Amino acid sequence: MADSFTLPLRPVVEKSDRPDTLPVEIAQINEQWGNFRNVNEELAEEEEYGGPVDSEENDDKKDMDTTERKEELYKRRAEITQFAMASHMETMFALDFVSLLLSKHAPRQAETSMSAYLKQIAPVGSLNSEVVHPPPKPESANKDIATVSRGWRIQNFNSAANKLLGAASRLEKEVEAETKYWNLVLAVKDQGWKVSRLPRERQSLGVQYGFLEATPAFRDRGLASLRRTNDGSLVLDQGLVPTGSRFVRVRVKRGSKVTGCTKVGTASGDAETIEQRILQARDSLFEDELFHELVREARSMASCGVTTRQNLIQIPAADDLEILLDLVDVSEDILSDEQESSHQDSVLADGVAHSMRVLLCFAHRQNLHRRTQIPPPLTPKKRPNPEYHLLRPALAYLQHICQARYLESFIHDITSTLRSSGFQIPKSTANMFSSWKISHQLSSSNALERLVSSSLRPIESIFQGNLLMPNSSFTVKMKTNMSFPPFGTQYDVSFSLPSISDLKSPGILSLREEVEAAIAHLLLLDLVMKVSSTPTEEAENATNTQDRKWWVPIYPHMGELLLAYDHPEKHKKMRITLSRDQLSLETYLVRNIDEVSIGAAEDRSQDSSRKTWKLQHLPDSLNQHSSAMAFAVAESSS
Repeated sequence: MADSFTLPLRPVVEKSDRPDTLPVEIAQINEQWGNFRNVNEELAEEEEYGGPVDSEENDDKKDMDTTERKEELYKRRAEITQFAMASHMETMFALDFVSLLLSKHAPRQAETSMSAYLKQIAPVGSLNSEVVHPPPKPESANKDIATVSRGWRIQNFNSAANKLLGAASRLEKEVEAETKYWNLVLAVKDQGWKVSRLPRERQSLGVQYGFLEATPAFRDRGLASLRRTNDGSLVLDQGLVPTGSRFVRVRVKRGSKVTGCTKVGTASGDAETIEQRILQARDSLFEDELFHELVREARSMASCGVTTRQNLIQIPAADDLEILLDLVDVSEDILSDEQESSHQDSVLADGVAHSMRVLLCFAHRQNLHRRTQIPPPLTPKKRPNPEYHLLRPALAYLQHICQARYLESFIHDITSTLRSSGFQIPKSTANMFSSWKISHQLSSSNALERLVSSSLRPIESIFQGNLLMPNSSFTVKMKTNMSFPPFGTQYDVSFSLPSISDLKSPGILSLREEVEAAIAHLLLLDLVMKVSSTPTEEAENATNTQDRKWWVPIYPHMGELLLAYDHPEKHKKMRITLSRDQLSLETYLVRNIDEVSIGAAEDRSQDSSRKTWKLQHLPDSLNQHSSAMAFAVAESSS
């Protein structure tokens, strides 16, 4: 392999033997002592002797220095004069020698430059010059010289050929590397990535893999340079940004155990091609921005119970349900904290993770829409930078579905309890998420945006059901809002019970216990009015049909009915108790009923008859009556 050969294109600049330090020294003197006009002899003496000098000693030294200086000056002057005279004599001798030599061929011109002394001692033309030819070399010496010259030429030609071949091979490798590099750059561009010059490094190319509508901190990080290696491969240079792949992990925690977790993304070692590395960098940047926005939003949701701690966000979603968010590496073991695994909770974690990513993309789209609109008028006030709503929709959905399922199960249980007692109450209907109007035509350009924007609005569900009495019904509208106050779930409970004209709906309630109490109270009133209505065929077929009487509601809000007789000792009262999983009817004799006070003025007997129906349980086998109405008929005729 030939030695490296370099060909300089610029003339070599010879450095002077002695660098010119005078300007530097002058600048140092000006910096240290100031201008030269401020320098005097006293300052120079103080600098030389390191302090002030005594005046007498200074005068003696000054006289001594003056004498010595004069003597030194005379000596130097004499030396300079001698050197000048010697130089003049040598110059005149050289001029006379050249003039005498030229006088052989041009006497007149030579006489003008000859000295008078030379003309006296040497005649004109007495000095001449001639060419002396060297002796001829032998033939063997000429052959040796020709052989050596030919060898040198061959060696130089071989060296030049080796250098040219080496340059050609290097050029070929460079062309191959450049071809490979530009093919990879074109492949990146064909994939849809934006390739442009770097702002601060115009000679380099970069790829824009970030999101232009992101916050400035993450938008600037979305540009990386495409560096070329020696073999022409592309290297994605992200600067000081960590090259590891990270993602936002969502875990579902029930009680003290983690029961669900999101799936792991693609590992960082799987990225082999430049397209995969760009995708990995984009996904990692997106996850970093997502977690940054989640932390910002979580800090503003402290009133909702959301807490942040280092790299962890804790969201209380329901009674025993908690969502944990953290930013981890792809290579981290996600099952290290799990004690139990639930497929349903894993699906829930994946759904929460996907919803947050979709909402961040939607926020980017909204930023693009705002940027394309006419800007608002300039104002000295700083424009607010509100947080993205990424956690609020997911938290609203989880809270709403939890409250809706609880309310649905309560209505189902209490109506099932009534059915177990023989009352044929119609089934209630639930219109879940009635505020989400999902269009069947999602192919339009803004249909998906409308779908996502609908999830940012308050979530509403409607529960409706008919009661035992004709034209009686109830409606419960649930609305969960986490975007603006008041936060949480509100219930709008409305009744329609014509049999009780002065009954008013409770209106908007905030606690589900209040809703349970309102529905249970409504069903109790409906049950009281149903029992006090016209007797059924069971009462008409009763054995004792003489002086038949029926139950009259005296305190319907307390579930009390009265069976009045002419004899004061035979008054009978029925008390109905209704709960979620139990219906109880109790009858007993009372005396001194004033129809005003509740239990204070009545004289209750010790003997009573009680019947209980429980949820999903058969009636008591010791009692011959299988329904509540049959029990009421039997007690009215006894």
